[in-house]
Amino acid sequence: MSSMETNRRWLAVAMIAPIAWGSTYFVTREWLPDAPVWGAAIRALPAGLVLLALVRRLPRGSWWWKSAILGTLNVGAFFVLVYAAAQLLPTSIASTIMATSSVAIAVAAWAILRERPGILRMLGAFVGIGGVALMLLGTATAVDPRGVIASIAAMAMSSVGFILAKRWNGEVGILPSTAWQLVFGGLALIPFAIVVEGPPPVVDGAGLAAYGYLTLVATALANVAWFAALKHLPSGTVGLIGLLNPVTGVLLGVLVAGEILEGRQLAGLALVLLGIAAPLALEGLLARRRRAHAAAVNPAPEPASVTGTT
Repeated sequence: MSSMETNRRWLAVAMIAPIAWGSTYFVTREWLPDAPVWGAAIRALPAGLVLLALVRRLPRGSWWWKSAILGTLNVGAFFVLVYAAAQLLPTSIASTIMATSSVAIAVAAWAILRERPGILRMLGAFVGIGGVALMLLGTATAVDPRGVIASIAAMAMSSVGFILAKRWNGEVGILPSTAWQLVFGGLALIPFAIVVEGPPPVVDGAGLAAYGYLTLVATALANVAWFAALKHLPSGTVGLIGLLNPVTGVLLGVLVAGEILEGRQLAGLALVLLGIAAPLALEGLLARRRRAHAAAVNPAPEPASVTGTT
């Protein structure tokens, strides 16, 4: 299998996570009670336990504190900050701030892994962020600075957490690392949920099915796919794919809830897709040209002819 085909497959894997995460807005709004911290805990802890049952391994040595760090950055503190931002800011503003993670992930990878961000990917990320802003932001509204700080902190923490996971996952593998951080993060959320929201919410059959989807698909599968893609692709590329998160939320509202997109939102959607697709297409084109040039400069030697004897 060629490297380009392999990259395309990992790009498809990377798309699973933001599409699944983007669907959580619709699923939560339609079928789950207003208990976001309990919802986060119910998503994270069972998902981690399912993966833990598959890997049948507990952390050892340094992985106790590494799991705690990753669980805090990517799950526990991250969900608490997202909850705070949701209480203090309009969803459109919080989502737009979170979209800047496409740049923050590339910057974190540069600082931690010395993985230089590609110019095309960075330009695409800025175009995509502009598209998200155009798609989601409406009329001017009062902005609580505490919500802005919470959103920026959540975005920055998860970006660093993703890159630390990329750095450390090779020591134990994707599945164990993801299982441990989800368990640690989910456990850390439970005390906060009890203090803020009281006992766990009571849900009906549809709510149980929604929690099952969020746990197995939007958390367990999505996180495994995300970290697997980070292992095999440049961090900036995976961060760029993450812009599909708000796109999914908007499109589900149109396709399932019957919402209508205005011209401004359509233009924003087009910008996001352009910001994702154009850099990847141009990088693929440049890679093919480099290989063609290398083949022309250094052609493969012809196989030696074999002469028979009589």
